[in-house]
Formats: sequence, C-alpha cells, structure tokens
Amino acid sequence: MAQSDTVDRILDAAEELFADRGFSETSLRMITSKAKVNLAAVNYHFGSKNALIHAVFARFLTPFSATLEKAFDELEEQCNGEPATLNQTLWALTESAVRMPQRNEQGISIFMRLLGLAYTQSQGHLRKFLEQEYGQPFSRFMRLLKEATPQLSAVDRYWRIQFMLGATAFTMSSSDALRDILQNKLGVETTVQEIAARLVPFLAAGMQAEDTMLVPSAGGKTSVA
Repeated sequence: MAQSDTVDRILDAAEELFADRGFSETSLRMITSKAKVNLAAVNYHFGSKNALIHAVFARFLTPFSATLEKAFDELEEQCNGEPATLNQTLWALTESAVRMPQRNEQGISIFMRLLGLAYTQSQGHLRKFLEQEYGQPFSRFMRLLKEATPQLSAVDRYWRIQFMLGATAFTMSSSDALRDILQNKLGVETTVQEIAARLVPFLAAGMQAEDTMLVPSAGGKTSVA
C-alpha cells in the first residue's frame, strides 16, 4: 500500500468517525479498524491522536484558506477601496466553501459537523491550532464584516456573528437530510450550491436587522430594550 494511500485511508476513517461519534468517543483502535491499518501506521504518520485531529481539519482548511484569501483579494479589488457589502462578503466565504473539490458528496456536511464539534466539545488544543494556523483569513473576514456593519455595536455584532455561524453550521452540516426532506415533502431536488445561495441573503438580513431587543419583564410581559 502506497504511503499516501495509507494516510488518506486513515484521514478518511478518522474524519467519518469523529463526525459521527465525536473526538473523545472515537478511539485510535476504531480508526485503525475502519482504515484497515495497524496502530503503528497512525503513530508513524501522525504521532498522536491530537495531531491526527489537526490533520483532519488541515486537509480541508489549508486549500479552503487559500481559496478564501484569493476570493477576498478579488472582492477588495472589485470594490476599489470602498467597503464590500455584507452580501458580497458572505458570498465570498460561502462560494469559496461550496466550490472546494470534495472527495465525496458529504464532504461539506461532514466538515461542518466537525467544525461544530470543535467548539462544543472540550478540544482546547484544536481551537488553539485553528487560531494559529488559520487566524489570518478568519481575521480578514471579521474585518470585512465590521466594515459592512458600522451601525452595530461590538456586542451586537458579536452575537449576530454567533447566530450566523450557528445557522450556517446547522444548515450545511444537515444539508443531506434537508435535501431529502425537501424531495420527500415537496418533490423538489436541490444542490448544496442552491442551499448556499438561499442562505446568504437570510444571514445578511439577520446581521442587518433593526437593533430592537425584547426583554421579558418580571410580570411575564416584554419590553423593548
């Protein structure tokens, strides 16, 4: 078995098991069994389980980051010194993700599940790795968002970004199931690209919604903050 083939089989198995079971619940023995390799091969190519987790993310994020940086370069050149609109910024991010070459039809949904797990499970080493290796394009995205929403306070922008990321993670990680439901209920077929095209204006509208917050009072009524 060629070395690259061994690495790909280990990464494919790890990616699928991590997405289905979580990081802590997936053992190296499960991964070696699914990949049909021995533990020595995992240790040789990756050295540790944490390093294997990092490699699973890097396989997607390294080419994605390069594609995203190019998309941002093209966007800023197109805007000629003017701030990009929110729709333009969000579409640059989303289009970069959906046009990435995928090893299988579930590539995007699997990765989005993994990304969600990175922040919901206790994986401090992974968050540190992501910040160190991919902080530049993420910081650039945050700057473009800030320029596109000058009317928002820092706190409002923070929460709306979290809501936006949550909606994106759910939609894209569940895209296969959502497509099946649409087909079964309405007889309509759709693609990941079409889902993304519908998602972007929804996210943009949420980010730019009127700054009104309803706060429950002690008597059960709500008031405008």
